[in-house]
Amino acid sequence: MNGERALDLVAGARPNFMKVAPILRVLGAGPLSPRLVHTGQHYDEGMSGVFFRDLGIAEPDVYLGVGSGSHGQQTARILAAYEEHLVRTRPAAAVVVGDVNSTMACTLAAVKLGIPVAHVEAGLRSFDRTMPEEINRLVTDTLADLLLVSEPAGEENLRREGIADGRIRYVGNVMIDTLVRELPGARALGVTERLGLPAGGFAYVTLHRPSNVDDPARLARLANLLGALGARLPVVFPVHPRTRERLRGTGLEGQLASAPGVLLLEPLGYRESLGLMAGARLVLTDSGGVQEETSYLGVPCLTLRPNTERPVTVSLGTNVVVGEEIERAWPLIEEVLAGRHKAGRPIPGWDGHAAERVAAALAERYGGQNRPAGPRDPG
Repeated sequence: MNGERALDLVAGARPNFMKVAPILRVLGAGPLSPRLVHTGQHYDEGMSGVFFRDLGIAEPDVYLGVGSGSHGQQTARILAAYEEHLVRTRPAAAVVVGDVNSTMACTLAAVKLGIPVAHVEAGLRSFDRTMPEEINRLVTDTLADLLLVSEPAGEENLRREGIADGRIRYVGNVMIDTLVRELPGARALGVTERLGLPAGGFAYVTLHRPSNVDDPARLARLANLLGALGARLPVVFPVHPRTRERLRGTGLEGQLASAPGVLLLEPLGYRESLGLMAGARLVLTDSGGVQEETSYLGVPCLTLRPNTERPVTVSLGTNVVVGEEIERAWPLIEEVLAGRHKAGRPIPGWDGHAAERVAAALAERYGGQNRPAGPRDPG
């Protein structure tokens, strides 16, 4: 592969795979040669392999195999392994996505070697520096050469931080590209029917953030909420490995598993998750990506966090941020069950074509192509 025209497309964790899949497909037909680099931050079958198959992603061109560890340990291993790869290959640029440790570590490695970085999903801010993801976002956006923005607040945040307009491009949301492509197949799987769930009559739950699952007292309150909700309607809860470990350590796994109406599952593939999300009456989550997906699907979403880095899902989407007090979820749940939840509206650039704009922006920056029209540009 010609290193001068090659682009590294870096993915490390499950949320990244949904973002790189549409970009890989579009770049494969263009003037730049994409090279998929999988850091191995998520490395097991349930969190990585099944997603590759679901999304039609070929085996990575480069696998760094860094594995798990503390934030510092993992970030250091990714940085060192990716630096070694970069010294050998010298791509035209590195494209990083999202806000995981791989995003920041690979940015640092590239910039220190004089290799430009493009950040897909730039500018998102929770304004909560206790979140590791917020630190990753801030560092990545400060160093990146090209900042590809998914929602209006991203542009505003970057400009407020002093980023020059020439580095910012509004392209829309590549996660929605994947959703649009995969939704028919997700519905065809019939996961809702296989689990015996009433269409539009169950709650779908995802929880994994340290702020929710690492505090035993907070985790107990969340478990009580889900148990009580299960008495009202079925609750489907695919349990993240980190969350399951915490539930077992606190003795809460048995409590939830025996709660009437609560169904604990192993982590699901993307299509299975999407099919359940699309068929749910409401979704409870602490995931940023789920906030986006439910907004596009028009499914009510309650975010079990005090903040969101995706405010457009609140202003135009179906998302409501519950806040610090978990008990505040109950009146919001009652509103959803009574049919009084807000309806979402279309969000600029969340149209299934964001990857085309990403690819065109990359070609312009690193391959000499003309600037493409953005999702809000005329023409």
